[in-house]
Amino acid sequence: MSTLVILTTGGTIAMKRDEAAGGAVPTLQGSDFLAALPPDLAVLQVEEYCNLPSAHFTLDTLWGLRSRVAELLEKPEVDGVIVTHGTDVMEESAYLLDLTVPGEKPMVLTGAMRTASEIGYDGLANLAAAVRVAASPQARGLGAVIVMNDEIHAARFVTKTHTQSVDTFKSLFFGPLGRVDGDEVVIGQRVARRWIPCDGLEPNVILIKLSAGVDDGFLRYAVEKGAKGVVIEALGGGRVPPWWMPTIREAVEAGVTMVIASRCPSGRVWDGYGYEGAYKDLRGAGVLFADGLNGQKARLKLMVVLEAAADRSAISRLWAG
Repeated sequence: MSTLVILTTGGTIAMKRDEAAGGAVPTLQGSDFLAALPPDLAVLQVEEYCNLPSAHFTLDTLWGLRSRVAELLEKPEVDGVIVTHGTDVMEESAYLLDLTVPGEKPMVLTGAMRTASEIGYDGLANLAAAVRVAASPQARGLGAVIVMNDEIHAARFVTKTHTQSVDTFKSLFFGPLGRVDGDEVVIGQRVARRWIPCDGLEPNVILIKLSAGVDDGFLRYAVEKGAKGVVIEALGGGRVPPWWMPTIREAVEAGVTMVIASRCPSGRVWDGYGYEGAYKDLRGAGVLFADGLNGQKARLKLMVVLEAAADRSAISRLWAG
């Protein structure tokens, strides 16, 4: 059997109701998960990284988690890693692993939408499914994946779509890679890995979301405060109001790396329009485009690229690679 490490970080999967706190808090330990899993899934080891709601994660928490996963996967006796994680920023942790940890070994993230004190707690079912995926030879080379509700999703494409539903994680553009069907792991499609050698994250990257009639003051403020990069969740296929264009051009000229994503939940950034603020205008201004990444993942990728780039000429190459 495969030897796998379950790396616990907290989240709803580890939570029980605490009367003194007035609600659920991280309580379960790695040993609790290990005791509840069937013994014939794999040879399992458990390590506790932290016990936090993922809403409490800092950039240091994210990078520390990434570093520990990379260290574990370097061990020849470890065949894969499962990370139990809160669902709020799970897609960001998954994408960071996918983007920066090389190799073929499986990296599987899972969690829960219901606490262990609620009827219908989904944590153990999700964890058992995640272990099955990590132990499967088919999972090699997929990069980081999220396994929830018996579905297997690529880190690059998956996002949390519902605040309460156990069926919250969706890959809206391409669909899931596969499913856990009883005791079998079925992979229906595969993705090409894109990873960037990196030693850390550039923290000074801002994410701005556009809405009708919004002023460009957010961007001006970010530039004045010395932002190294800015990601704009733009309208539709990647369009901004015309009054944003002068500020975007000024930011690029000042050395700020600008990335345009879309606030739409699915689809790549592109359009065929010729008016001010559309794709052609933005491309001429020297911005980068998110290529189907949502705003939070584009921000994370820009943090990686800015840290990894030896000089400004390398930024576009790393971004496109």
